[in-house]
Amino acid sequence: MPFTFRLTPLFIALCAMISHHSHAEEHVAGFVEGSSLNLHFRNAYYHRNQLDRGVRDNREWAQGAIARFESGYTPGLIGVGVDAYGMLGVKLDGGGGHAGTDLLPTRQKNEDALGAAPAHFSSAGAAVKLTGFDTELKAGDLFISNPVIAGGESYLLAQTFRGVTLRNTSLDGLLLEGGRVSFTKPYNQSGHRRIDTNYSQRADDQHSQYLSWAGAAWSDSPHLTANLYAAELKDIWHQYYADLDYTYVVNDSLSLNPGVHLYRTQDTGQAKLGKINNTTYSLHFTVASGYHSVTTAYQQVNGNTPFDYINQGDSIFLDNSRMYSDFNGPGERSWKLQYDYDFAGLGLPGLSASLSYSRGKLDLTRANPESVGYGQWYNAEGKDARHWERDLDVKYVFQEGQFKDLSLLLRYASHRGSRGYSAVDNDNDEIRLIVDYPLAVF
Repeated sequence: MPFTFRLTPLFIALCAMISHHSHAEEHVAGFVEGSSLNLHFRNAYYHRNQLDRGVRDNREWAQGAIARFESGYTPGLIGVGVDAYGMLGVKLDGGGGHAGTDLLPTRQKNEDALGAAPAHFSSAGAAVKLTGFDTELKAGDLFISNPVIAGGESYLLAQTFRGVTLRNTSLDGLLLEGGRVSFTKPYNQSGHRRIDTNYSQRADDQHSQYLSWAGAAWSDSPHLTANLYAAELKDIWHQYYADLDYTYVVNDSLSLNPGVHLYRTQDTGQAKLGKINNTTYSLHFTVASGYHSVTTAYQQVNGNTPFDYINQGDSIFLDNSRMYSDFNGPGERSWKLQYDYDFAGLGLPGLSASLSYSRGKLDLTRANPESVGYGQWYNAEGKDARHWERDLDVKYVFQEGQFKDLSLLLRYASHRGSRGYSAVDNDNDEIRLIVDYPLAVF
């Protein structure tokens, strides 16, 4: 019996049982009274130099806008509501010779080059929602974020999914959720397509019919959180995730934060991407003192395939996932050192900076060159492949006045590979300038 059909009835029954024993009186705002409309404007400029590919000047500049309407619920035992969104991206700069930063839609000019992106792209969608007994059901076009399926939101527009989700909050501090989605609207396209993975797009478009999942997110206090999730990407993988994060407050100016993230992925069904037997984890430890914090992290991929995740998604909750590289190659071990500073300590509230250095080592001869989804990782000269990345983020958020909440973000990443690693990834310098302005209409 397929994984999904074992999982979904169990999850629904658990929600019903918890809701039945919940004595909290629900107070749901009315359809109109509980409505909200939020706008998000983003102006983004990306400039990428792929130094080892001879493409030294990828640059694109665009303006994006997202409008999200969320209604309240009709009165009654089961409340009914609706959510809707509209997105628009407008190209400001980016000709055919400079395309390829993924900020804008891509057009294949010929086998070796991309054509200029269209002048604009857009999408719209809606979802119907029901609520009752501390449980919410949504069906339609959805914004989703959890460790096994998270829509990418780091580019111009947001990624959405089409399907059904169910969430229950009967117990304080515990979220139970599950769902199934079959289509995704990528962040740099107008239309939908079947759900796929970061690497399946390179394997003759090996899409999946659906992804289903169930999970629990628990928070005992602001200092302790844990997550446990299971997912099936039909005919590709079963994936399981667990994490634990704890912040120990030593005193008013000093805190310690250890944490762990763990993924377990195995092929299933038709195994469209080939055999997968992958366990990936990361550990971090942060020391925060006053306005300073220092983080060290270790990450390891156990298996002859890379750690894979939903295409264009942010569902890679690993400590060494950086702006350019995820340090997720087959058998890869990586380390990171990161320093963060809040300039409120110098009388500049709203200004912050983060500087990190990450380094990875892996044996690319362990990858299977015959693998449908991951054969491109094999390199006979990559026995001792290595790469590193430096990242710098500087961000300022206006604290008051007419531009309150408007943010300016400068991101810089420099990535280099050696001893065979460049066969699977680029030597790259990249700058991103991003201006975000969220606006609550009502």
